[in-house]
Amino acid sequence: MASTNLLQSSSISCTLLPHLSRHISHSTNLRLYHSSSSSNNQSISFKTLKGTPLLDVSAHAKRRFTSKEVEVASPSDLLFESPLKIVEYPDPILRAANKKIDTFDDNLKKLADVMFDIMYKTDGIGLSAPQVGINVHLMVFNPEGERGIGDEIVLVNPRISKVSQKKVHFEEGCLSFPGIYADVERPESVKIDARDISGERFTISLSKLPARIFQHEFDHLEGTLFFDRMTEDVIDSIRAQLQALEKKYEDKTGVPSPEKVDNRRRPRVVAGFGKS
Repeated sequence: MASTNLLQSSSISCTLLPHLSRHISHSTNLRLYHSSSSSNNQSISFKTLKGTPLLDVSAHAKRRFTSKEVEVASPSDLLFESPLKIVEYPDPILRAANKKIDTFDDNLKKLADVMFDIMYKTDGIGLSAPQVGINVHLMVFNPEGERGIGDEIVLVNPRISKVSQKKVHFEEGCLSFPGIYADVERPESVKIDARDISGERFTISLSKLPARIFQHEFDHLEGTLFFDRMTEDVIDSIRAQLQALEKKYEDKTGVPSPEKVDNRRRPRVVAGFGKS
């Protein structure tokens, strides 16, 4: 079990690294979440943005509950055909309910490997399963963002148990929103419960960039997108780009966009407490 203290000098609890990560020595890869900064978080800005914040995950941390029962995925829910592709906003897959994983087999390991491949090929540092069209509670990330460097982290059914009081603003990007980068405020550190790729339960504390990657990907598992956490001023700075993605979806599918930034309401964001 990891220390209950949220990490400061290091970003991932060293106690659990052998348990949940793979030092990269083979050809599997992963990437999704893209950041314009390096992993030392030197470009974090502590400026304050105007606007009404989303419902704070720390409030949920104190109450320790989950808003609804999560459906369990069947083995067939984890079946997929290659090649998998990044799902872009406003595809409704990104808002769909994601199922809890209860089958830990070779197919799950294959899915994680494929997600790593996609992540690295698209210059990401994290990726969630719904971003490749698989609506289950699975994420992968590598804060170094390079094949063969750092640790590949695989988290199954992650839940948040604690967040830091300190919050920071940071410019985020997302593979489901190509070319869009904007400031998002999040807790600097988190403590989580999860399962590894073999189904073993563990607890880990993350801080700085790994904590931010995790929270970004965890939002995807809850059907929350990073612009849901942005202030109106920040949204205005990327509104035209979001509208362009909405039009791209309509042109591609021939149907109206399932959501419009101009009709946006800030959703209630759940914290994800419960059993992993």
